[in-house]
Amino acid sequence: MEQSILTPVLALICWSLLVWLYMYAKRIPAMQKAGIKPQDAQNAGSLSVLPAPARFAADNYNHLMEQPTIFYALAFYVQLSGGADQLAVMLAWGYVSIRILHSLVQVSANIVLVRFGLFAVSSVLLLVLAAKSLLALG
Repeated sequence: MEQSILTPVLALICWSLLVWLYMYAKRIPAMQKAGIKPQDAQNAGSLSVLPAPARFAADNYNHLMEQPTIFYALAFYVQLSGGADQLAVMLAWGYVSIRILHSLVQVSANIVLVRFGLFAVSSVLLLVLAAKSLLALG
């Protein structure tokens, strides 16, 4: 029995939740230290005064809510259409692995060129998975 393509989906969901916890573990103490009240966070720029690690964690969490939504939809499409073969599952795991690496870079050294390279590689994997699904239609 082949591994489900939904397992990498679950892995990325769990990773996103870990980043969410990490974000608040960094953000709440930073807000307290800066004297920012929770209500002050309603204004878009009010948290820009927080130290970089707190901002990096929040930025990464936001990134995990952006492009991965395409991955989630595509993975469910692949599963429901019967296209979850070994290659599709490998592409999905590759995508998730690269996104986790992207997170680790962003919340630590945050080297933009490294992050961009990881983002580009993950995007190519997503594109290949989508193209594979399109080709299966024909």
